[in-house]
Amino acid sequence: MNLLQDKNYFVITTNVDHQMQLAGVDKNRLYYMQGDYGLWQCSEPCHQKTYDNEEQVRRMVNEQTDMKIPTELIPHCPRCGELMTMNLRIDGTFVQDEGWYAAQNRYADFIERYKDKKLIMLEIGVGYNTPMIIKYPFMRMAHDNIDALYVPINIENQPIPFEIHKNTVSFNNDIQKVMNDLLS
Repeated sequence: MNLLQDKNYFVITTNVDHQMQLAGVDKNRLYYMQGDYGLWQCSEPCHQKTYDNEEQVRRMVNEQTDMKIPTELIPHCPRCGELMTMNLRIDGTFVQDEGWYAAQNRYADFIERYKDKKLIMLEIGVGYNTPMIIKYPFMRMAHDNIDALYVPINIENQPIPFEIHKNTVSFNNDIQKVMNDLLS
């Protein structure tokens, strides 16, 4: 049973491991705001564009010997010739290309459309590493919309502000166990 099947949903994630796409999440309903291992960008960056890297990475894996890839497979920027790097928000060189902005706009539109309607904000495994990206906005939405239900799932006990206790259901357990219980 797919949790998202026949649901109007949107996924915001700080994970960069491409797992949402591999799990079948519709790319038009996904905002991968911290980047994606599946994309290259110029290491400088000389331009604001990313490039799908799956075919190139698979070729690297297939042609490697002694944990080394052939020199000709080292990715270089098609514009300036500098090395390519993963599209990850690790410093000031993170590329936010047209796709990134389109996903940001789709997410903002979704939130705007449902800000005063029934809404479930399922927060899976979000801790306090970067709470300003998902956790605090979800808490604020739960505070501002009495019809919103904030559902954090985390193995660690997460403090919930008193003001949103009435529309929060918190699970402090193994995520897989909680998800299996919710789906059965």
